Amino acid sequence: MPRQKRDFAELYPCEFYTPQELLDDDKMYSVYEIARLLQGLEVDAEIDEGIEDILLDWAIPWIMHNSEQLAIAEPPTDEDPGFYGLRPEATAEAEQATDDAKNE
Repeated sequence: MPRQKRDFAELYPCEFYTPQELLDDDKMYSVYEIARLLQGLEVDAEIDEGIEDILLDWAIPWIMHNSEQLAIAEPPTDEDPGFYGLRPEATAEAEQATDDAKNE
């Protein structure tokens, strides 16, 4: 059931990491690892299965929203998830934008 905003003591901005802020450009990550990173956890952090399901609720839309900047690799086996990482051109574009901002 929706609640009135006034019922909350404080409201916070809903801000997410960019792919370049979250992922190393030379690594590929499973959706489970991305879910942990989005919460500030280590990729191999042990978490309860119920918590992992909640984290996936955040990670899957994040991946879909940022899909133009991500590459996907086939999973090693049919039982494994796919792996996501930065597209090489997305990394180059981010570096160029940073360089352009420094030169202004």
